[in-house]
Amino acid sequence: MSAAASGIGRATVNRLAAEGAFVVGVDIDPCVGEVMATEVENGEGVTLDCCDRDAVASTFSDILARHGRIDVLVNVVGRTAGARRTEFWESDPEVWDFVIDASLKATMSCTRQVVPSMRERRSGRIVNIASLAMLAPNPTFADYTAAKAGIVGLTRALAVELAPFNVTVNAVSPGQVDTPATQAGHSPELRARMSALIPLGRYGEPDEIASGIAFLGSDDASFITGHNLVISGGRAFG
Repeated sequence: MSAAASGIGRATVNRLAAEGAFVVGVDIDPCVGEVMATEVENGEGVTLDCCDRDAVASTFSDILARHGRIDVLVNVVGRTAGARRTEFWESDPEVWDFVIDASLKATMSCTRQVVPSMRERRSGRIVNIASLAMLAPNPTFADYTAAKAGIVGLTRALAVELAPFNVTVNAVSPGQVDTPATQAGHSPELRARMSALIPLGRYGEPDEIASGIAFLGSDDASFITGHNLVISGGRAFG
């Protein structure tokens, strides 16, 4: 589980642990160790920058050596350009590199580490977090929209490639979610405008996204692969 220290990742850690899974949560934030130690009985936290391919390879190798296998991989990691967002015509290629690296390439790097053992065991679940942005894009988010669309494309390509090995690959595209990031970055006015676009009239809760992730990672979803599950309160449909 990447991006496990807060928001959707943290909620999913707790959901999977409550269902009996031993969860290894990784995050660039060192507090991930404390989060895992205090919130789940069966789990551990590892500080990891998922954009560092060598560190990803080393960390996953260590996890596999200590635990024997990874049954479910959940790629939550992803970043927007934040304060460096601009309209496309004046966007900085270096910012594009940052967003693509932190979303699409980080997802690719983590997935690359689990596929060989899942193929060998002929069993596994991979759940990638995309975004509603690819279905209902907003201005100044061209880089993030492209990165998340790439994650859905990667998901579908791997679903076909890994199906013969009984490995399913699915995506979840959340809409607006009430995470620490949106609480800090969305003014009351912006929150009201965004909520008005959502048929259910509110932001989602991290636990509601975690429910979808947990389902796709479970045996109940054994015949679902290549799917993009949109959880948006009805704002857009996959």
